[in-house]
Amino acid sequence: MGKISNIITMLELLKNGKKYSIKDLAGRLEVTDRMVRIYKDELEKAGIYIDSIKGPYGGYVLNQKVALPAVGFSKYDIQLLKSMYAMLEKNKEFILKHELLNLIDKIDGEYKGSKKKVDGIPNIVEERDEKYREIETRKYNAIARAIKENQKMLINFLSASHGMKERIVHPCDLFSYNDSWYLAAFCELRNEIRHFRIIRIIEYKVLDQKYTENLIK
Repeated sequence: MGKISNIITMLELLKNGKKYSIKDLAGRLEVTDRMVRIYKDELEKAGIYIDSIKGPYGGYVLNQKVALPAVGFSKYDIQLLKSMYAMLEKNKEFILKHELLNLIDKIDGEYKGSKKKVDGIPNIVEERDEKYREIETRKYNAIARAIKENQKMLINFLSASHGMKERIVHPCDLFSYNDSWYLAAFCELRNEIRHFRIIRIIEYKVLDQKYTENLIK
């Protein structure tokens, strides 16, 4: 594991309040005793102080509560992986398509399983999905406002066949298809109406420039 991963793992171990010797931590992290001491110094630079108990039965103890960001998968993570697979699927030289698809299915299953509530309390995955919905709602509202005010937009979207693309568009309509929202917009580069799946619009900016309705008819 890398340095950051080791520091997080060490912190996770110490969070239970138990005392760990330097040698024990070094063995679990598969590093030297010196590196464990370096990890301790790095944590204390970040304001996380670890008590050192001296003597033959000494070691490190964490006596403060530390909230670590939860690791897991969100709906956006799954969608991003599926978009990447759609891009790679067209590459004849990519020989691990089947393996990647199986991995996506496993992650999708893990995500769906992690959404279950424990004692009626929503878990961190549901909280992350709520943030995702908020992001998508803000995106939808920004596009709707641009349509209403005839304002151009600069978008960066993830194309299934060509990767990340930047376009200046004249947004003219929002519609739903197969449980996904799409933007119908006049693309200045292609000089025609194009449909963009909103979830694949990674970045967007409403420009001050106006467009005329006649241009997109």
